[in-house]
Formats: sequence, C-alpha cells, structure tokens
Amino acid sequence: MPDSISLNKYVAETGICSRREADRWIEAGRLAINGTIAVKGNRVEEGDRVTLDGQPIGRRPPPVYLAFHKPAGVTSTTDPKDPDNLIDFINYPERIFPVGRLDKASTGLLLLTNDGDIVNEVLRVENNHEKEYIVTVDQPVTDRFVRKMAGGLPILGTRTNPCEVERIGPRAFRIVLTQGLNRQIRRMCELLGYRVLTLKRIRIMHIELGDLPVGQYREMGSFLDPA
Repeated sequence: MPDSISLNKYVAETGICSRREADRWIEAGRLAINGTIAVKGNRVEEGDRVTLDGQPIGRRPPPVYLAFHKPAGVTSTTDPKDPDNLIDFINYPERIFPVGRLDKASTGLLLLTNDGDIVNEVLRVENNHEKEYIVTVDQPVTDRFVRKMAGGLPILGTRTNPCEVERIGPRAFRIVLTQGLNRQIRRMCELLGYRVLTLKRIRIMHIELGDLPVGQYREMGSFLDPA
C-alpha cells in the first residue's frame, strides 16, 4: 500500500504524541480506524477516519507548550481510566500530553505539549538536559550522604551518573540530574537508608518553575527556545 502510513507514525505526525506513546495507545485499545479498534501494524490510508477514545484526530493543531506545577496526587498520564490523570485535572481546551513524568507523590515542574516532534529532543539522554530538584528526607543530610549521592549509586542494574548535590538545610538538599531513571532520586536515597518526604522539581533545562502556583500552568514558546 504505497499511499498508506503506519498508524503510530500517522498519530505522531498529528502532533498529539510521540510514536512510542501512540504504540501504548494502540496496545490499550484507545485508537480505532474507521470504527474498528486498531492493532499494532495497522496502516492508515487516505480517507480513513482515525479516532482516539472515540474522538477524531487528524490535522496538526497549532503547537501548545505548557509549564505546569503538578500537585501531589496527580498522575502523569493521559489515561482517562486513571481518576487522578493530569489531563482531567488541567482541563486544557486542546489535546495535550506530558513530556516525561513526575511520580504521583512528587510535585513541581512538568512540561506538556501537543508537539510530538519535540519529545525526543527534550528526553534524549545523550542531550544531557538538566533537571533540578529540591528534596527533603527523614534524616539529617550528612557530608557522606552528599558525597555518595553525587558520586553515583548502583540502582536498576546500572550506576547513576555523577551529579551535582548541595545540602540546603538540615534535612534538605538540591540535586541536578541528567538521567531519567525510574524513581531515581527516591531509589538513591533508599539505598543510603533515607526516605524521601517531599520531592519538588524546580527546573528542566532552562525552564524554571519560578513562582507558578501549585495546580496552575503557564503558556510558553517552544521548550527548546531559551528566550
């Protein structure tokens, strides 16, 4: 079918998500072609009607870039089956999705967009984009703790990269990561016998949370534009 296109590429080119996210939507049965639930490997031809959760998708909308202050208790997912999903919480008039994640218990800066092309550029590990966090723990932050956290620790079958760590209070520290391992900071702390009480992301690349109120968002230009 020379005039067809793979479903995941078609969805990504509408700008609502990445190909990887489109694959997850296919596996979850959220995408349909001409009223038939899609499966992996489906292709889209000219004139086909593609829907997500019953709503048609197609022409790329104007790009949307949001900086959002995620509260604790909101899940970084677009899945409507999750009652705490962030899409229902934000209630933005356009379809958007998160770039990366924050644990449900964590707070702070989360980026959202409808531009699927920008996701890999922001998340690609080799780009070494910085993410900065303020963390409080259940014990005093010692020199040994700071040294161990900064030097790298073995978690999830690998070793974390050396990173910047600074004590900013008796039981609080600031940490700057260029990795995005699952629950990385919490796992690192647990390995050293500490329990995270609060975790707040305050910066991604050049984008700062600033004084954005909890639960609110601000619209901005492309995430890759320092201006």
